[in-house]
Amino acid sequence: MAQSISFKLKLIRLFTDKKMAIVFAMGFASGLPLLLTLTTLQAWLSEAKVNLTQIGLMTLIGLPYTVKFLWAPALDRLIPPFLGRRRGWMAITQIGLILSLVGISLCDPTVSLTGIWIFSFLIATLSATQDIAIDAYRREIMSMESFGFGNSLYITGYRIGMLAAGAGALILADQMPWSQVYQIMAVVMSLGLVVTFLCPEPTIDHPPPRTLRETLIDPFADFFQKSGVLWVLAFILLYKVGDNMASAITIPFYKQLGFSNTAIGAISKVFGIWATIAGGLIGGTAMAFLGMRSSLWIFGIFQAATTLGFAWLNLVVPPGAEDSFSTVALAIVIGCENLASGMGTAAYTTFMASLTNTRFTATQYALLASLMGVPRVIIAAPSGWLAETMGWNGFFIFCTLCAVPGLLLLLKLGKHTDTAQSTTNKEVSETQTPSTSNGTGNALQT
Repeated sequence: MAQSISFKLKLIRLFTDKKMAIVFAMGFASGLPLLLTLTTLQAWLSEAKVNLTQIGLMTLIGLPYTVKFLWAPALDRLIPPFLGRRRGWMAITQIGLILSLVGISLCDPTVSLTGIWIFSFLIATLSATQDIAIDAYRREIMSMESFGFGNSLYITGYRIGMLAAGAGALILADQMPWSQVYQIMAVVMSLGLVVTFLCPEPTIDHPPPRTLRETLIDPFADFFQKSGVLWVLAFILLYKVGDNMASAITIPFYKQLGFSNTAIGAISKVFGIWATIAGGLIGGTAMAFLGMRSSLWIFGIFQAATTLGFAWLNLVVPPGAEDSFSTVALAIVIGCENLASGMGTAAYTTFMASLTNTRFTATQYALLASLMGVPRVIIAAPSGWLAETMGWNGFFIFCTLCAVPGLLLLLKLGKHTDTAQSTTNKEVSETQTPSTSNGTGNALQT
């Protein structure tokens, strides 16, 4: 009975904590600008009859997202003259995003692409910088006990922001000129600025870096001197590699099975997104009770098992037969895979946050976030060649097996967490997160 009451009280505290509403709103603000320089911008340029070469080159605008760790130290070192270190930078980037969205709305791609290039690059750079500030903010404002659930709400807000800038903007574009669409997105972006002005500044026990060495060298030295850091980096690279490889070429797989664009769009892009959101929320809530290590194990195994579901789909769906059974089978596989992916991502990103020193949160989290993108972009690149060589069944079985090394590394990481137990327990009991000297993988000992 006492355990049941404790469980309910813990759940109530999570759902009534105002910080959760803040991180959800910040997630929306982070997710909104992304597609406005990617697929949404491509749709605008396509309607303006811009050639494919130019549209393809526009993808280079996303470069700031992959190298943002290069200027992340500045956000740890420099404190704006208003709102504090984290909220000040959030406000600066959000004001810049609003102005840049208005600026790009005044450009005409049929006359010159120069303005589009300039403002798109500004939007991407400001958006990446906003991500640095928000990632540091949410790491510092929440305890590790509540970070998993808060992180899942952040991801939910992020995906809803992407939906607004993607599907929402495309729907609006059928009703009004693209210039007005981007102006509306600027107004929507201002909601994030309102939240920034209303939310509290995190309080930490340590001053920001004061010298050039503390700013540029100490964040990396602090991270890489931790016990077992190479095992941690290997884990970050491998934990979701199988999931990333499988999802990299699912659209060609669905097409080869004979599913229509409508079925793929409705199930994969709509139903799948909500399954991912549900997975993040379920995973984040479960983490508060399971702990970090158990969550990484359970969610990782679930990820691997659902990847194997693609091989099952290939066996039970006859090519070209888009009947009711095939559609239901597709929905089951996509729903389970996205649910597992959302749960795994919640634990994965929470683990990364636990590794950061709150004195260098922006720099260290940006570094880990960049490393997190390696499996998605580089390691998953040969997925098409592997599928052609192995066949679909062999490929998906291979992707499932790729999850094993990442899971086995959890055994190795556990050996490096004993010395961090006392620090972690202290952090879990606090409202803020001022710990700075914990060992590698401290959150595994919850």
